[in-house]
This record gives sequence, C-alpha cells and structure tokens, in this order.
Amino acid sequence: MTSNYEPRLAKRYRETIRDKMKAQFNYTNDMQIPRITKVVLNMGVGEAVGDSKKAKFALADMELIAGQKPVGTIAKKSIAGFKLREETVIGAKVTLRRAHMYEFIDRLTNVALPRVRDFRGLNAKSFDGNGNFAMGLKEHIVFTEIDYDKVDSVRGMDIVVCTTAKTNEEAKALLAEFDFPFPKK
Repeated sequence: MTSNYEPRLAKRYRETIRDKMKAQFNYTNDMQIPRITKVVLNMGVGEAVGDSKKAKFALADMELIAGQKPVGTIAKKSIAGFKLREETVIGAKVTLRRAHMYEFIDRLTNVALPRVRDFRGLNAKSFDGNGNFAMGLKEHIVFTEIDYDKVDSVRGMDIVVCTTAKTNEEAKALLAEFDFPFPKK
C-alpha cells in the first residue's frame, strides 16, 4: 500500500519552481530543468579512535537528524600516529533521496539555519562547477530533533546537495527557489 503523501517542497517544485526555472533559462525540454537528486550528510568523529561510544552517539544523532539509519564510515588503514586502527568506525554518513530529502531540506532552511549563531547566509561560492552545493555546520545541535541535555559532545557535519544542473548559476537559482539563504548582492 502506498500513501499519497507528498512533501511540501516536492509539491512546490512540481507546481511553481519548474515553471520559473524553465522561463528563466529558456529550456526547450522539461527534462532539461534541473532538480535535486540527493542530499548527503556526513559527520566525522575523530575522537572515536579513543572511545568507540562516541561513534555510537554520532550514529544515533545522525539518525535523529536524517530520519533514516546512517552507515558508519570505517578507517581503510591503520595510522599509528593517529592511534587509528583499520576497520574502526570513525564517522557517520547517510544519503537522503525523494521524500526524506525534501523533508530534510525543509527543516534545514526553515528551522536549523535560522538557529545558527551569527548566520549571515550561505557561501554562494560553495558550488563545485557541476551544480552540486556543499556546506558545513559547526554544531549539529541546531536541529530541533537533538535534545541538548543528552548530547555528549557538539559535532560538526557536512551537507552536500546534488543537483542535475549543468552550471553553478543554474544550481544557485534552483536552490534559491528552495529558500536556501544566499546573501543578496
């Protein structure tokens, strides 16, 4: 049984954003219109080398933030200088697609980013040239799903938004329509 639930941003993309993008960039085919394909969240936990519980806490926090079970990132080789052993869990990552992705973007732009201290907008230069946008957060506690009293330590996280846009300009226009707070010129 499938539900008819459609996230708010998915509906907005389908009903208004596609038409705006088509008019702005003069696309001749609907398949040329850029869309967001996935959002990748990554949290590195360097202190997990000395205490394996730190990695478990990071995985639990990432699951609360993403609404989906994360995968532990594993050390590929041992490095004695860092006291790192091969196969040790040293981080957490999760890839969000479809409804989970739209729900996360909604929470990120409307709830989490406004809670960041001294926030002046996202860096408009954080595109990779192929339409993908990367950003970092210094504190994962800006998400309301995290109970501040139960946090063992504050961690940073990386967020990468992958799109089908061919240029940075198209990707920035797409993400701006999704309410990503880029500073005005």
